Amino acid sequence: MRILVVEDDPKISSFVKIGLESYDCTVDMAYDGTIGEKFALSRKYDVMILDVVIPGISGFELCKRIRNNNILTPVIILTSLDSVEDKLTGFECGADDYLVKPFSFQELFARIKALNRRSKEAFVSPVLKVLDLELDSITRKVRRSDREINLTATEYKILELLLSNKGRVFDRILIAEKIWGFSFNSGTNVIDVHINSLRKKIDKDFSQKLIHTKKGFGYVLSEEPQT
Repeated sequence: MRILVVEDDPKISSFVKIGLESYDCTVDMAYDGTIGEKFALSRKYDVMILDVVIPGISGFELCKRIRNNNILTPVIILTSLDSVEDKLTGFECGADDYLVKPFSFQELFARIKALNRRSKEAFVSPVLKVLDLELDSITRKVRRSDREINLTATEYKILELLLSNKGRVFDRILIAEKIWGFSFNSGTNVIDVHINSLRKKIDKDFSQKLIHTKKGFGYVLSEEPQT
C-alpha cells in the first residue's frame, strides 16, 4: 500500500512511518497541510492519514479540499481532538475514519487495512440501485430519475448504508455506530436531522417515497411504506 501521512509531530510521524514501512508500505510524509495538499492532489494513495492541528491548512480543511477534487481515497483523521463535535466535523469534511491520540499502531494499521479492503470491494459492485435511485460508489454521485443530487459526506454515507441494506430497519444508535463508529446519547437528534435533510433531497420532489420511518424501530429504505 502507498500511504500519505500528514503529521507535524516528529515523534508521532516517525513512529507511524517506521511501523508502516515494517509492513512493506510506501509512505510519503508531509509536515504541514499545504505540502500535504500538494501530495494528495498529485499522487495516488491507497489511504491518507491526516492530523488536524498542523501548520498551514488544517486537517479538516485538507480533507474537504481532497473531496472537492473528487479524490475518493480513504481518509483517516488522526488527532488529539476527541469531542463528539470534532468527530462530526471530521466526518462532515469527508473522512472515512477517526482515531484519537494516543493510539496503538496495531489499531491504526487494522483500520488502514479495513478501509483499503472496503475501497477495493466497492469496485466489484459500484452501483447501488432501488427503482430510479442510483448511488455510484466509485464517483460518489447520486441520481434519481437522471437528476443528480448533491449530498453532504454524512448524508451520502447514511444513504449508502440504507441502500446496501434495502428493507432492513436501522435505529439511531445503529446508524451512528455504522457511520461514525460510536453512539450518541439518547437525547440527541443528530441522526433525525440528517435523515430529514436526506429525505428532502431524495424524496420531496417524487411521488414514490423511499426513506421511511418504522414507528418505534427506526429508519428503512424500501419501495413499500412502513407502519
